[in-house]
Amino acid sequence: MKKNVCGIDRIIRIVAGIALIAATVSNVLPLWGYIGVVPLMTGLINFCPLYNLIGISTCKAGE
Repeated sequence: MKKNVCGIDRIIRIVAGIALIAATVSNVLPLWGYIGVVPLMTGLINFCPLYNLIGISTCKAGE
């Protein structure tokens, strides 16, 4: 698994994931809000399977 999520993309994924999960736990969103686990995990492990399939990487060449 080569890293393909870095920089601001990684930060946005982590923040969005936490926000969705927190909103669901606090009953602001219904159960579908737990989908926030996906961006949270892809941000934490620096790898997105979809990016891999379509050949995108937000990492610089040296990262």
